Amino acid sequence: MVTERWHALIDSGRPVLADGAMGTMLFAEGLQFGDPPEVWNLSHPDVVRRIHRGYLEAGSRILMTNTFGGNRLRLGLHGHEGRVADLNRTSAILLRSVVDSAGRDALVAGDIGPTGEIMAPVGTLEEDEAIEVFAEQAAALVAGGVDLIWIETMSDLAEVKAAIDGVRRVAPEIPLVTTMTFDTRGHTMMGVSPERAAKALVAWGADAIGANCGNGPDEIIPVIEKMRAAEPGARLVAKSNAGMPELVDMRAVYRSDPHDFANQVARMREAGATIVGGCCGTTPAHLAAIASAVGAAS
Repeated sequence: MVTERWHALIDSGRPVLADGAMGTMLFAEGLQFGDPPEVWNLSHPDVVRRIHRGYLEAGSRILMTNTFGGNRLRLGLHGHEGRVADLNRTSAILLRSVVDSAGRDALVAGDIGPTGEIMAPVGTLEEDEAIEVFAEQAAALVAGGVDLIWIETMSDLAEVKAAIDGVRRVAPEIPLVTTMTFDTRGHTMMGVSPERAAKALVAWGADAIGANCGNGPDEIIPVIEKMRAAEPGARLVAKSNAGMPELVDMRAVYRSDPHDFANQVARMREAGATIVGGCCGTTPAHLAAIASAVGAAS
């Protein structure tokens, strides 16, 4: 049933609107720099639900849980490594309740970000441990009722493969979106090109692939073009930051307004992206503008 809903949405022939930033919205609500956003799923569930509702009302059809750093290695930096199951499952339940109560035909995506560690042999994180870490998080998200898993902001193909293997260990059939960040001269921080990423992610069975975060819309457009050339049949995702951030009073400020950002996203759509949305610095206003600019499925 979930797979059928995924295909009904993604194969409609129309662009599909994902959501925008969670962290940006939480900072506006009082989250302090350095604090784990995932804890707000339990301490401020009303705020998290309100943010999800804002994106849903803006037209988002794929919404992501507040679990970007919800793996045990990242949570362990704050002493929360034992709360993986609780924080991830609760986040999925919160978003599921928002979507269901609104009666909208939208999908709940379990958000999985990088571990924050470097994979061996360059770093110390071994493949087996990484797979276990991602499987633990994915299992909690699935238990909370997500429709798909969204692996994002990756720079190392070895870590992406571990994340995919971890997800498939606990949910072999669930739809899977995977995006990387190409913020270093058109490559990821670990030197992966868009073409190499596209071929690997498709070969590993991702249902949609693409780019997110980075240095702004101008950076992602050529990435999408290169991915499309490398894998013409792939479903492509573009989810950019709202430009380069500026630090103002210890807060990241993004200068791309909704109108300008939406025009850039329309160019991403022309480059071949099927799923579009926003990353850091974007708000429901940005997403509403995108929906209008690209005629996203509603």
